[in-house]
Parts: sequence; structure tokens; C-alpha cells
Amino acid sequence: MDLIRDGHIAESIECPKQGIIPHDMVHFAVENVLHKRGFIGRVLEGEAASFQMQADSESDGVERLVEVFQADGWSGWSTAAADMLDLYQVTCTARHCAPLEVLAADIEAVRGKILELTAQWQSVPVGKSLTLQFVHGASAH
Repeated sequence: MDLIRDGHIAESIECPKQGIIPHDMVHFAVENVLHKRGFIGRVLEGEAASFQMQADSESDGVERLVEVFQADGWSGWSTAAADMLDLYQVTCTARHCAPLEVLAADIEAVRGKILELTAQWQSVPVGKSLTLQFVHGASAH
């Protein structure tokens, strides 16, 4: 994945073909649909992409939600929204992270975007690319 800032590639991140879309594509869905600042938003704002970024309340909440969606993906994208919200609360508590305000409708909207991305990603041959437009904006809640 190439993150383009000011018309230039700011960071390049490997996105492997696996059973579900790559972790950073899940970030794309969560951040784009919920208009929350996470990994992608931070890199586009100028931070370097690294395995361990500085703690940030909103970004940390996004990361925990991405983890919950990945778990849902490995389970077939069929977990009830209420169960995902419960898992999100447990995950945030375990990581001492303030959860984002997320509703069942938000879960369904993000999942819809993830399923759309999944279909697009599955049709991309290995070694080829998929271009996505990231909408970086104000908080939805």
C-alpha cells in the first residue's frame, strides 16, 4: 500500500494476500467510514509508519476496533454487531484504552465497506494494485 501525501509516496506498506483483507485495509475501512484518526490518518498527517507509534487516545481506539473487525473476518464476517461491541469494550478494557463511541449501525457500515474492499482485493492479481481514495475528515460522532 502506498500512502500518498502532497502528491508523493509518503510510505509504502506491504499488503499480503491472505484469508481476509490486510490489516491496513481494515484500518482504511474503519477510519474512512467512521471519520476517525488512526494509523492511516496519522501517516497522512506526516507521522512515519512504524510498528509502535506514540499512544493517542483516538488512534488507540481505532486500533482496538480494527482488531475486533479482523477477528470477525477470520470468523466469516458474521458476528452480531452487539457481540462485536461487547468484544470491543473487553479489548479496550484489557489494553487500558478508551473506546470510541461506536453504535451497531457503525459496525454494520464498516463491515459493509470491508466486504466491498474484500471483493475488490480478491479480484486483484498478486503483484498488482488497488487504488483507494481516503477521506480524512472530522469525527462522525
